[in-house]
Amino acid sequence: MLKKKFGLFAAVTLAGSVFLAGCGDDAATETEGEGGGGASDPEFLSILTGGTTGTYYPLGGAMATIVENETGLDTTAEVSQASAANMTALADGAAQIAFVQTDTAFYAAEGSNMFEGEKIDTVSAIGALYPETIQLVTTSNSGIASFDDLAGKKISVGAPGSGTYINAEQLLEIHGMTMEDIDAQNLDFGESQESLQSGQIDAAFITAGTPTGAVESLSATSDVVIVPVEQDKADALIEKYPYYANDVVPSGTYGLTEEVPTVSVLAMLVVQNELSEDLVYDITKAIYENTDQIQHAKAELIKAETALDGIGIDIHPGAQKYFDEAK
Repeated sequence: MLKKKFGLFAAVTLAGSVFLAGCGDDAATETEGEGGGGASDPEFLSILTGGTTGTYYPLGGAMATIVENETGLDTTAEVSQASAANMTALADGAAQIAFVQTDTAFYAAEGSNMFEGEKIDTVSAIGALYPETIQLVTTSNSGIASFDDLAGKKISVGAPGSGTYINAEQLLEIHGMTMEDIDAQNLDFGESQESLQSGQIDAAFITAGTPTGAVESLSATSDVVIVPVEQDKADALIEKYPYYANDVVPSGTYGLTEEVPTVSVLAMLVVQNELSEDLVYDITKAIYENTDQIQHAKAELIKAETALDGIGIDIHPGAQKYFDEAK
């Protein structure tokens, strides 16, 4: 059995140039028939995840082990800057598989929002995984209880152009606000946690599966508050942006005494189009038939029967073949 390895891909950018320079021709090495693939398939696979304090990273590590064990291909889970950077990195050939939000994948396929004029048509879907809950996180010390309380406050909104940034922008819009109405801070999840803990910011938008590691860490030292998205605002958001869905942060999460209404998009896996049908079939089968090996609360939500829900881009033929057989 091959051993899973975690790589470090913290320098993934929208250009993906640093990684490409480091990999040279290795990522393009061709192999015949490994893992059920074809002549153009790589000898190893990289799965781009997100930051170490999010949900993508631990899930990606478990999936790398599963894919490696089931296909025989050396598979590595890489730290990255998450959805938007992951789509660009795959398009640039810097990796083969990535976690993204369904809304971000849709923007990339359409060439809109953060991908304006940069349409990506070389990446397709493996399948949806679980809801990515939009969490507006603060602490009891902040005095923030609603979106109206955000005006003029220091709020972390994620990196410019990131999936979290767009979610924050659209939620603010539905509440009659813009980024100009707040003191926007471009922090990742780990930085948001530390800044909330130290009182340097007042709240943070975090889009990730619950429970999210960064928020759990915050709850160990502070009373966490999740600001609710009231139903009328959720309905307005979903009507304008149909890739959102109603969601809740369950009672007991982060020490909450009752569930908090909010909204979510979906986490999904995407893959380079150029990977063969046979290889992507094997990857898809490996992941969706071995979720019992994933030690994370979100694993129970990863199911073949819901894997095509909410997908706004083309499905890779190998993944489609697996889901057709799994019906």
